[in-house]
Amino acid sequence: MLIDSHCHLDRLDLKPYGGDFGRFVRETHESGVSHMLCVAINLESYPAMRQLVAPYDGISVSVGVHPNETSGVEPSEEQLKALTEDSRVVAVGETGLDYFRSEGELSWQQERFRRHIRVARSVGKPLIIHTREAREDTLRILEEEGAGEVGGVLHCFTEDWDTARRALDLNFNISFSGIVTFASAGQIQEAARKVPADRYLIETDSPYLAPTPHRGKPNYPAYVRRVAEFLAELRGVSTEDVARQSSENYRRLFA
Repeated sequence: MLIDSHCHLDRLDLKPYGGDFGRFVRETHESGVSHMLCVAINLESYPAMRQLVAPYDGISVSVGVHPNETSGVEPSEEQLKALTEDSRVVAVGETGLDYFRSEGELSWQQERFRRHIRVARSVGKPLIIHTREAREDTLRILEEEGAGEVGGVLHCFTEDWDTARRALDLNFNISFSGIVTFASAGQIQEAARKVPADRYLIETDSPYLAPTPHRGKPNYPAYVRRVAEFLAELRGVSTEDVARQSSENYRRLFA
């Protein structure tokens, strides 16, 4: 069985499932996905997301505010800590830095990132890290704030092996999404071959970034199988080995 370690279930297009979230969960499980981590991106949509997944034991959640979110509530440490008391919350994030979509003076983004790290350390839960065109600052802040104490994952990894190695040294895991299947993803594929077996996860980031051959179409957690298959080819192991190993890694990280 597979685990989708990062998805946004409240943003899925449910038309293929007749608009029925329960049917989506059943059919995803039947496709071989045993568990999903539904990741928060802001505080405004979090209550509805949490209510949506509440009836389903095979779905965990995170709590956090994405670095590109600018129109909603700026989270305080107290707000984030209170939300992490929920037993279904297994991680803090996604959080991090994104210099691709945000412009101008970005100290506010760095401070938000630091705030999430402080919360994660105080509650003892791992971090889900988003980084785009901000590699050096992301790694620097993780180190400065002692994020390795709780560790976590660099999700939807799009960097090179050197970045992955440095993140591993900081006690972070590396998660590969459908991007690893793209023809242009040579440096990501190199990292996917080299990451130690006990330090990688797989994800869809659905509804975004569908893997080949679904690229450009809505993404779904069931497509995590394609990520596993491609990773297996890169690493010279079976798809079953990738499914087992990545699931073990997920359970250890988000225990």
